[in-house]
Order: sequence, then C-alpha cells, then structure tokens
Amino acid sequence: MKHFDKNNLTRGARIIAQKWMDLRKKNSVLIITEAAHEAEMQVLKACAENIGAKVQIELLPGLLSPELLSNELLSNEDIDSFFRRLADKISSYDVIVGATYHSIVTTELVQQAVKGGASFLSLPLATNDGRSLLEYDFLQMDTAKSRFIAKELLKYINTSSHLRVSTLAGTDLTLRKVGRNGNYFNGKAKDSKGFASSSFEVYIPIEEDRTEGIVILDGSLGYLGRVDKPFKIRFKGGRIVEIEQSPCGQRLANYIADFSDEKLYHASEFGIGTNFLSKCMGNSYIEDESAYGTCHLGFGRNLALGGEFNASGHFDIILLAPTIYADNRMIMENGVMIPAVLDVCSF
Repeated sequence: MKHFDKNNLTRGARIIAQKWMDLRKKNSVLIITEAAHEAEMQVLKACAENIGAKVQIELLPGLLSPELLSNELLSNEDIDSFFRRLADKISSYDVIVGATYHSIVTTELVQQAVKGGASFLSLPLATNDGRSLLEYDFLQMDTAKSRFIAKELLKYINTSSHLRVSTLAGTDLTLRKVGRNGNYFNGKAKDSKGFASSSFEVYIPIEEDRTEGIVILDGSLGYLGRVDKPFKIRFKGGRIVEIEQSPCGQRLANYIADFSDEKLYHASEFGIGTNFLSKCMGNSYIEDESAYGTCHLGFGRNLALGGEFNASGHFDIILLAPTIYADNRMIMENGVMIPAVLDVCSF
C-alpha cells in the first residue's frame, strides 16, 4: 500500500503541470490512469486546474488494485478497446497524460493521437518502494540541461550506422541502426514535438534483428527492480537466446515468458540516461533508465519510437557505467560522457 507525502506529491504535480506540460488557461487535458493511481492524479488535476486548465480523468479498465498491478499486463486488445471508446474525445484535447502502471507510450494509438495535434506525456507510475513517482527528486532535473546533453549525443548517434556497448563487468554488444534516427525525452512536450516522457534519455529504435553479443546485466530489471547479482544474457540475430539461470535471470525469463509474444525477446530500443538527479536503485524503472552514467536496452513494442514492432508490451533493462561507441567514435567511457558534453553540463 502506498503512503504519500502530500507536500512532495504536490511539488511533483506542479513540475509536471507547469514546467513539463506548459499548461495555460483553457487548455483541455485528458488524464488516462487506473483506479489504483486515481488519488495521485487528482493531485495533478488540481494543480492543472489551478492554472486554469480543464481536466478530465478516464480510468483504464482491468487493473484495479496494487496487487493486480504487480502481476498482470494490459494486452493490445485492452488498450485498443479503451482507445476506440475514447477516439472521438481524444481529438478534442490539447494534452493527454498516460499515467498508467505500464507505459502506453510505445503504442500505435498514442502515436496517432499526437499526429492528430495533441501533446502526449507518458507518466508510468510503477514504483517498488511505496512512494508515488510524483514524489521522486529526479523530476526536478533541469530540462534544458538534459536537452543539451541529448542533442550533443545525437550529433554522433544519428550519423552512425552501428553502436557498440561494453562494460567492465563483461558486456560486449553490437547494435545496428541503419535508417533509424534517435531522439530524446526530458519531460517537456514542447521539446519532444508533442511526444514526451517522464524518462530523461536519448532513445534509438535499433533494428530489431541485428543485436549481437553478450550483456552482463548489473543495473536494473526495469519493472522488476534492482539486480542483486550480475548475470549474463546472450543475443543472436537481435533476439535473446540465453539467460543465465541465476535467481535474477530466472525472474527475467519468467517475466518475458508471461507476455506470450516472441517479439518481447528482441532488442528494439537503445537508450542513454541524461538525468543527473536520477539514481539506478530499482525503485522506479523510469528513474533507473534516466540515470546519468547508465544505458538501457528496450524490448518489444517500439512503433511510437520509430521502429517496426507492434508487440504485446515493452520493457527495459539497465546497465551501469557503459562505454559506448557510435561507429568508431567514443561517446561515453565507463559512464562518463565525452568531454564536449561534460565540460558544459557537469555539476
């Protein structure tokens, strides 16, 4: 059961309403959430209404309690049915917030809503420590600083065809992105052309059948929390072909199997965290993948990121202190970004 600190919750809601969503008087806002998170979203609604926005909350059906939220996934059919019911309404809103346990940012339907002129903010509320995501300190990150870091990294990434990732723990991975460009999230919808996320990151929709090599996973299992002991994952043809049979490895294997979708074994996104206030502690996968000095691999659905997979879900794993090459140019060494970025952006 979650126990909220009202002051911290309100602080986070104000950041989202004022700085991320840039709400103005008479803006119309649709918040899509679940019953288990309605109390948090009522705080966000109040902050938005204090600005003068008009806010409607719609509850996504199917996942109604924290107990269910930890064990059940929404299917594409669930999401499609819900969005079809709201199809006429969606086009009338200026801003849509996806404040659900599992992110809906990678769905085709969200992409279509943005193309229709709405701004969309992905605000996945999954946490493992009993707090609301709105209470987390990483929301206070300077969005302009994150934007600058991302744009500097993208100069190298978007002119490359391959990415190579290694770590002192033993990761040695090659990814291909021919014809695929990366972009970034930093909370602000205006910076992301109307398509925003509470994750602070550079993201690249990598080719879904080209990832090769080994990951020694030492950071986070995404929704499942922090890695207790590093373990090996082997890739061939873009797909996970081996997961080491450790306790954490078995948790990940069981989690993927629960999707009952072959595409969830395929690496479909590569990301680099750009938030200096985030820590990879396993409390929130959004905070974990945002942390400066980490990178992450995403699996499954990636349509809205610029990829080709419409899978039954999407999840990420996070690696610590990576060395990253874009073609032959190093852009990060042991978790430290290239000097051109670090000199301007470091604290």
